Amino acid sequence: MSDLAQRLADVDLRIGEAARAVGRDAGELTRIVVTKFHPASLVRELHALGVRDVGENRQQELSAKSAETADLVDLSWHFIGQAQTNKARQIRRAAHAVHSVDRDRLVDALDAAAEPGDPVLDVLVQINLTQDAGRGGVEPAGIEQLAERIVAAPTLRLRGVMAVAPLEEAPAAAFERLAGYAARVRAVAPDATWISAGMTADFAEAIACGATHLRIGSAITGPRPPRA
Repeated sequence: MSDLAQRLADVDLRIGEAARAVGRDAGELTRIVVTKFHPASLVRELHALGVRDVGENRQQELSAKSAETADLVDLSWHFIGQAQTNKARQIRRAAHAVHSVDRDRLVDALDAAAEPGDPVLDVLVQINLTQDAGRGGVEPAGIEQLAERIVAAPTLRLRGVMAVAPLEEAPAAAFERLAGYAARVRAVAPDATWISAGMTADFAEAIACGATHLRIGSAITGPRPPRA
């Protein structure tokens, strides 16, 4: 077994254990492998190991790697980084789901970037779980308004919520709040059931609080190569 295969198996084992510990079925969870700074060749290796969901933080990497792996037709690309409105068209061309929608202008830009015949784009409301208004994510007071804006966009489909646990707080407490915010989004769009939460250090807590999509990077991919 290669090192990559071993790391993938180890993480999947830990995900399964965390799910069973809270009475959940690991088969209902989507493990997204974040390939930040790694080459497209690693994406091909992951695909050969059965990975079908991969994520990127930067539009340039998303666009380049999705193009280089376009022959892997069953691969789903998740954009999880902060999105600039002037990059909406490029993101839309490459991503199957955008987890980081946090403002009206981005909703409008992604919707306007659709071309005739494009599939509907899955999007999630990113919520700021910190007290820092400068962090990515909509403030809790604006959740319903943003969700309604997405629902009204004809080429977007609201799938759920995404958040990153604050460094200064226990992840479980933050993810419990996120579960409450997810319920508020479902009040706007009942089928918006995704909760994108949990990374290498805190995915067990995220699973316990209802996460459906886990974003795992270097625990699977190994140390990131130096940024070019």
